[in-house]
Amino acid sequence: MNNQPFIPIIIGTDMNAYNMAISFHEEYNIKPILVGKEEMSFTKWSSVIEHIEIQPNLWDKSAFVQVLSEVAQKYKTNDKQLLLIGTNDFYVRLIIENADALKKMYVFNYMSEELMNNLLVKSNFYKLCEEHGIDAPKTYYYSCAKKAAFTEEVLYPLIIKPSNGVMYYKNKFPGQQKVYRVESKAELDDILEKVNASGYTEDLIIQDYIPGDDTYMWDSVFYMNSKGKAELSTLAQVVLQEHTVTAIGNYTALITRYNEELMKKLQHFLEAVGYVGFANFDLKFDERDGKFKVFEVNIRQGRSSYYTTALGHNMARYFVDDVIYQKEKALTLLNEHYLFTVVPKIVLKKFVENEEIQQEVRMLLRSGKWGNPLFYKKDKHFTRKLFLVARQFNYYKKYKNNNW
Repeated sequence: MNNQPFIPIIIGTDMNAYNMAISFHEEYNIKPILVGKEEMSFTKWSSVIEHIEIQPNLWDKSAFVQVLSEVAQKYKTNDKQLLLIGTNDFYVRLIIENADALKKMYVFNYMSEELMNNLLVKSNFYKLCEEHGIDAPKTYYYSCAKKAAFTEEVLYPLIIKPSNGVMYYKNKFPGQQKVYRVESKAELDDILEKVNASGYTEDLIIQDYIPGDDTYMWDSVFYMNSKGKAELSTLAQVVLQEHTVTAIGNYTALITRYNEELMKKLQHFLEAVGYVGFANFDLKFDERDGKFKVFEVNIRQGRSSYYTTALGHNMARYFVDDVIYQKEKALTLLNEHYLFTVVPKIVLKKFVENEEIQQEVRMLLRSGKWGNPLFYKKDKHFTRKLFLVARQFNYYKKYKNNNW
């Protein structure tokens, strides 16, 4: 029974949506409502989700407000507010673009449309980083609207990725990847040709490749309250990321860290640009100059951000205290030692090549300072447990057969 003055409405059905759902269940013993384009195995058998509204046209911009209006009509009551939370950049974008209409039905904490465009379009984001003293990899911009030859003198290898991910994925083509690593001019030209032919017309980001395996990648989560003040700052070193080409950049295991200088630097950046809500930075440590370089900021909690909940800083509580109860919190710079993972122990023990990190992983596993949110103890559905066991076996095969 929900005795709280709100009902969580989570948009999405993936792992991120599941981690938000169990955050609400852990903190308030509430089963949220999910709204998604399709069923996904992370959530469809869960016993801690009240209901999943499947709306196949949810990605249709013109239908988004109508869909959420129908959901609001169905669940609204006089004594409860509807708390709206997006779980990927596209859903958050649609919430922000339709904020005026949605505010009549829901409460949420997202930034202005102008700031969103400056953060989500990477060419704008890197200019903002430069203005605010945030380090980023050396970056070139290639215009797919102009389709000219790329003539810059560059050192290989390079990374290529879309400036506008939402538009990029609307134009499917064979061999499409989230991020490309190229070793030569011929490879670079081949990718430019394929992307140009796909119909994508925004910029491509062409970037210096920072050397180092998965463990050189870092993750930082912030919660900025609706007044733009930081309430939570975290840092974690990536242990493993997904190794299939379509999922690179999704972290499967990380260890929490503490670096006050870096945390404060990112905090001041977010406060200076007027950011609100959850932010999730992707960074990489560049041993050539000893600097942490920022790749992007996701305008929401990430699928691995659940480690904040596991360490007593429940993601749901940050939203609720802020937008439901208007309670402000002092800033926490998270300083804990914990291993977050969604892969089985055997994958961690076999595929983490950095020996120092490998020893640390084993120590954290032995001392019980680790967790996998997908195996939430209060989620009792038997079919879901079978799916999770099968998924753990698949992860082993994935890491064995794919090496990015």
